[in-house]
Amino acid sequence: MKKKLLSVLLMVLTACMLLAGCKKNVGTPEDNAVQDTETEEEEDEGEEQTGYTFGYSCIDMGNPYFDTLKLSIETALAEKDYHLVVKDPGSDVNVQIEQVQEMIDQGVDAVFLCPVDWEKITPALEALEDADIPVINIDTQVKDTDLIDAYVGSDNKNAGFLCGEDLMKQRPDGGSIVILECPSMNSINERITGFEEAIADGGFEVLARADVQGKKENAKSEMKSILAENPKIDAVMCGNDQVALGVLEAMEEAGRKDILVYGVDGSPGAKSELSKADTAMAGTGAQSPINIGKKAVETGIAILEGNDYEKEYYEATFFINKENVEMYGTDGWQ
Repeated sequence: MKKKLLSVLLMVLTACMLLAGCKKNVGTPEDNAVQDTETEEEEDEGEEQTGYTFGYSCIDMGNPYFDTLKLSIETALAEKDYHLVVKDPGSDVNVQIEQVQEMIDQGVDAVFLCPVDWEKITPALEALEDADIPVINIDTQVKDTDLIDAYVGSDNKNAGFLCGEDLMKQRPDGGSIVILECPSMNSINERITGFEEAIADGGFEVLARADVQGKKENAKSEMKSILAENPKIDAVMCGNDQVALGVLEAMEEAGRKDILVYGVDGSPGAKSELSKADTAMAGTGAQSPINIGKKAVETGIAILEGNDYEKEYYEATFFINKENVEMYGTDGWQ
């Protein structure tokens, strides 16, 4: 009888110990703080995923223009309680193609896309079409426009034309120029085309032209070589403001102030240069990433909701120089 009693007591004690060991996974929230926190995070994540989710992939987030464009889109979406998944390909089209596939796998409803390379991005566009995900092509047009639902960007050709028009006034007798471009970016192609059309009958000779991929450091390096080889240069046309800032750094290091430098963007950096009395910066064909972002969001929502929208939209561009830079300020985008 005693042995039987001891066995029962042992079983009871074992059961109590087992129950005590399981305490971490049951009971009050205080007992399971970590587990409950995870549950709250999961619930928060669930709440965050209500409404549309858009993807955003632009050339390089190291360029302040694309960061401002992203912020404009993000702000406009937040007003609707919609969400944005941001990917930065860092100017690598292969990375961009991979990141687009990641967004497809995440189940985004639509994608805002500015291609690193307007031709090589085609496989990503085809993947988005296969997944039935709308594409709002922004800033730089893709080559195969049949694979996008809409395009929202600037009047880039006019931005370049305005720079050329100003050069014609500054150098009415013509002169020698340098063109720093990027053939893989259609937005820059359009700017250079507009510039060349404006100066076509102005008596200008192109001393050098180079693909600097829209990057400041590439432009600085290339310009150093060009300056060393060419003692007489009247002007440099740059595909964007980042390139123009790189050119200015190269000129400063070489002690050259006798060259007119043009850019496109209307960035805070370029406007700050224009506000300096001794700058070689002549002007910038300005655009508004803020307005482009707002219009892109309006277009994307219209597409998803089956409403009417513009297939192509071009935001107006204008010229900022030393005379009018104070109107626009130097601490932000217009």
